Amino acid sequence: MIRNSIFSIFFFFGIIFISIIFLPSFFLPRKIVLFGGKLMGYWAGFCLKFFMSTKIIIKGGENIVNNDKFFIASSHQSMFETFYLQTIFNSPIFILKKELILIPVFGWYLKKIGSISVKRNKITRDNLGFLDDIRKTLVNSDRPLIIFPQGTRALPNERPQFKKGVSRVYSELKIKCQPIAINSGYVWPKKGLKVPNKTITISILEPIPSGLQKDEFIKILENNIYSELNLLN
Repeated sequence: MIRNSIFSIFFFFGIIFISIIFLPSFFLPRKIVLFGGKLMGYWAGFCLKFFMSTKIIIKGGENIVNNDKFFIASSHQSMFETFYLQTIFNSPIFILKKELILIPVFGWYLKKIGSISVKRNKITRDNLGFLDDIRKTLVNSDRPLIIFPQGTRALPNERPQFKKGVSRVYSELKIKCQPIAINSGYVWPKKGLKVPNKTITISILEPIPSGLQKDEFIKILENNIYSELNLLN
């Protein structure tokens, strides 16, 4: 309990401090804000290692796509990956729920870095056009897109069916997919206390090439990520 309290105090103080320091970046080039996002990722990793004695392992770094367009499809168990993946990849472009954009200051940052918002479980004009937003963003950027196909944070042993939106992105954009399995929920669960003296493994899996049928793609993606999570448990 004490370690959790100390972690929370230092972690959130650091995030708030970085947010305040980078407030002027709203009027500066986007790369300044993106650097602030990386700092938040490194800070999250430092706090876990220092206060919770967490070991962070990156597995499969040789599988990272180079010199080609791709998008990331990652399992989602905690806040950890939303921060830390920014330190591994080139400031990913997030697809996230509309509600996050509405949060004061934090939402402003999400908009500034080019995040693409979607209203979950609703058919709206904005949702129907989100692929156009993605295309426009990717054409002029070398940053990869990131999507959490489970739709929301899941418990470590939950295996929800992947949302069909990830197959739409794959089919429409016609680029490679970089699957990632992360067992962060055992350390930083979506509810309850964080668990000290554990290991978070970020497993970067072999890319899935473009050109598959949507149903085949999502079946392979779901199987690959969940098979890896079963090994990491």
